[in-house]
Amino acid sequence: MSPSPARPGRPAYDSRQLRRVFDRRAATFHEVAFLPREIAQRMRERLDYIKLNPASVLDVGCGPGEDLPALRQRFPEAPVFGTDLSFAMLQRALQHDAGDTSWRRFLPASIGRALGARGPRFAQADFGALPFVHGAFELLWSNLALHWHPRPDLVFGEWQRVLKANGLLMFSTLGPDTLKELRGAWAEVEAAHGVPTRAHVIDFVDMHDLGDMLVENGFEIPVMDQETITVTYRSADKLLADVRRWGAYPFERETGTTHAARRLYRALAAALEARRREDGTIPLTFEIIYGHAWKAVPRTTAEGHGIVRIEDIGRGPARNR
Repeated sequence: MSPSPARPGRPAYDSRQLRRVFDRRAATFHEVAFLPREIAQRMRERLDYIKLNPASVLDVGCGPGEDLPALRQRFPEAPVFGTDLSFAMLQRALQHDAGDTSWRRFLPASIGRALGARGPRFAQADFGALPFVHGAFELLWSNLALHWHPRPDLVFGEWQRVLKANGLLMFSTLGPDTLKELRGAWAEVEAAHGVPTRAHVIDFVDMHDLGDMLVENGFEIPVMDQETITVTYRSADKLLADVRRWGAYPFERETGTTHAARRLYRALAAALEARRREDGTIPLTFEIIYGHAWKAVPRTTAEGHGIVRIEDIGRGPARNR
């Protein structure tokens, strides 16, 4: 895959490099899984208010697969698929899934036989280029994955393609205030040491822009909301270690062992230490964006002819505006 055009101030997207980052992170990702685990629970609470009984489910950017058991439990008659760019993450997902067969008691025998012994199916793929046919799924679920791609508008188009009409997309991602303490600390270090300014963390996309992108890509009734979660640390070293485990340095090399690299690391740690609060902890902000939207029913055929749905007949011209 050729690199996608980057947003201003952000390096071009390289799926191979990002895959290597998460392949390296897979073995220790469980140490920072508390954040996606918490966000998944909040997403499920939002899903409680939506009437939905999908025949097929895809977890896009499933990582180590921790969201899959709850999706199976909620939709026991729907096959649940997972996809991720990282093969090492998918290996973790398979291990995570292998010991859990209790969900099969909820399935009719015929469906259990059809699924075979593997449970959910997995595919290694960039979520901006999914290996599935048009309209393959009725629910797309994506927890804290979208921000890794610099062109969410292109990703939404691909997700819309693999959704059935009236299918639901439900996702969470990170917003612009995420890691603002780290971004500010790096800016101070670069200014003090005469180091050229560069991107150290992702250029996260604003919630309102994401909502506009959904509509532009054939989704309707988008619902967007946002909240801020602050994770606190007792040491700058632990904070930076967790950031690395999250893979939040996707566009630069690992911290080097040269004298200059060690000097910059010490300066960065000192800049973070200066941000200690009165309770003695160092804060790290995460802006969480939640969104869900429905794939709009086509209004025209491929030839350009208008489509009138039976349920719209008799509702007047306002319904079809």
